[in-house]
Amino acid sequence: MINPKLKQLLEKQGYRFSGNHSVVKTCRWTRNSLRGKGVCYKEKWYPPVKSHRCMQMSPSLFCNHNCLFCWRLHSGDRGVSWKESFKGIKLDDPREILEKSIEQRKLLLQGYKGWEGIDKKKWKESLKPNIIAISLTGEPTMYPRLGELIQEAHKKNIITFLVTNGTFPEKLKTLEENPFQLYVTLAAPNKEVYKNLCKPSTPKLWEKLNETLELMNSFDCRKVVRLTMVKGFNMTKPKEYVKLIEKINPDFIEAKGYVHVGESRKRLPHDAMPYHEDVRDFSKELEKASSFEIKDESEPSRVVLMT
Repeated sequence: MINPKLKQLLEKQGYRFSGNHSVVKTCRWTRNSLRGKGVCYKEKWYPPVKSHRCMQMSPSLFCNHNCLFCWRLHSGDRGVSWKESFKGIKLDDPREILEKSIEQRKLLLQGYKGWEGIDKKKWKESLKPNIIAISLTGEPTMYPRLGELIQEAHKKNIITFLVTNGTFPEKLKTLEENPFQLYVTLAAPNKEVYKNLCKPSTPKLWEKLNETLELMNSFDCRKVVRLTMVKGFNMTKPKEYVKLIEKINPDFIEAKGYVHVGESRKRLPHDAMPYHEDVRDFSKELEKASSFEIKDESEPSRVVLMT
């Protein structure tokens, strides 16, 4: 079972357990949307996303990366190595994960009904998510029954956004059903930067990531490359990024600035967080080196969209 002290800590941070290793949490953009204080850039860029109906969850608390920029606890911080992650834990059933996640999210949203300024229509809609962002914490492709979870969501007419660090191409190859939108995080232009910034737990994960990049071109779904930009670490060598991105032929590129929050504050200095202007300037360098063009940007999220 999950360490009780760890569970208590995660619940204090706003997580709710929907199984032995599965969690759900409300996003600030969900809350902002209910209050009429803006929506996530994904609602603007990726129809049919609606921020108030988006459920952020993960079927895996564990990850095989120790990225310096991650705002979450690393697996090592939780007292377990990624190799041991699912040992001794009863594997959560995909249907139960989905049902319990929806129920736990309802409980998290109940208190907003009485808040002044809450859009009551949106609040009622929010209790029935129509999109799942499988990206909350950990690496979701570590969950052995991920494909079944995606299938269960689609049976309920809930679309899925899957976000992966790309180190389990063998899992992506065997998915029973494609997600609606597939994200891969590309946080380095080369192996050296990758090792220094992402701190992979085992050798050859860079090679696994490259295998995933080549595999993604075969996916019949919307594909996005997420570049997590960390000032002084990986905002360099745009031509090398482009060479990697061209393996995918993605529909979109998101260049998104790292934010100095959570556990990352223990690993990185504050000035590793780029200004939006820094992200925009680097995106222009990518634009010069590729066939992609800057399409839009969202300054509150420090993110630039390229197509």
